[in-house]
Amino acid sequence: MDTTFFLVATIVVVALIFDFTNGFHDAANAIATSVATRALSPRIALVIAAIMNFLGALLGTEVAKTIGGGIVDISPDSGTRGLVIVFGSLLGAIAWNLITWWFGLPSSSSHALIGALAGSGIAASFTVHWPVILDKVVLPMIFSPLIGFVLAYVLMRILLKVLARAAYRKTMRRFRRAQMFSASAIALGHGLQDAQKTMGVMVLALTAGGYHTAADAHIPLWVQVSAAAAISAGTYTGGWRIMKTLGQKIIDLDPARGFVAESVGAGVLYTTAFWLHAPISTTHTITCAIMGVGATKRRSAVRWGIAGNIVTAWVSTLPAAAVIAGLATWILQAVFL
Repeated sequence: MDTTFFLVATIVVVALIFDFTNGFHDAANAIATSVATRALSPRIALVIAAIMNFLGALLGTEVAKTIGGGIVDISPDSGTRGLVIVFGSLLGAIAWNLITWWFGLPSSSSHALIGALAGSGIAASFTVHWPVILDKVVLPMIFSPLIGFVLAYVLMRILLKVLARAAYRKTMRRFRRAQMFSASAIALGHGLQDAQKTMGVMVLALTAGGYHTAADAHIPLWVQVSAAAAISAGTYTGGWRIMKTLGQKIIDLDPARGFVAESVGAGVLYTTAFWLHAPISTTHTITCAIMGVGATKRRSAVRWGIAGNIVTAWVSTLPAAAVIAGLATWILQAVFL
């Protein structure tokens, strides 16, 4: 069997495995708040999240193009060296996903993949586009969680004043119903953002192998559908460890706060995907939105110790995934080059 074809086929399969782990790792993003507030049962929430992840993945390809053409300089002339970079980056991202999942930390699969691509590129002495990483990754990584926190805090404050005299139980019942829509919205945004990153990696592999003309060309339909199906299947398996952290350990949520957190998170995801074309972290955004609505109770309502552990995982993700992917790339180079 031709080595190039073997590597491309293997990378496509591994990319879909990464997409699957992304789904079960990040399923909590869409369902934790609605399950914690008892707006939806875990199983129904997972079904809704899986369906909306699939649909969201088919809504656009701009984020995929950023991943497929903006992080590492891989062209049709890259050949086996380019394929080794993509393969090593996937192994690094999957490893970090599994490590953080094991410890129940809601880290970013997106940043794991991007850090891994950069680490693999460095290990293979390829050009890494640092300005793109700064503009499209690092700055959104800083600002999207902050925006999520502030917006959620402000909107929750406004909502509390508007509903100050409303009957509590009746109001919470209405927000439980509304959470079906807000949970669906953030699940759609998760598919829109995260599945596209896998599409971008698959396009990188196809480009290096000579099966795709250019990284910024139209993404094949089979790539879009397979990535959408993989993340949807992963979401349905659930991410119970991380869901517990997001839904219960950070703050005790009520339906109104759950609705606001989900709505703000979804809004940030759509804005960055359609306007900025930036691969932001669904995990960072929804977690900070949860902290924002929680801070409207009182500062002590948010368990800042747990939040600190989460932030540590966020900061560690890019370099840790880069190191693991770099080591994997060195090993793969010894095998295939």
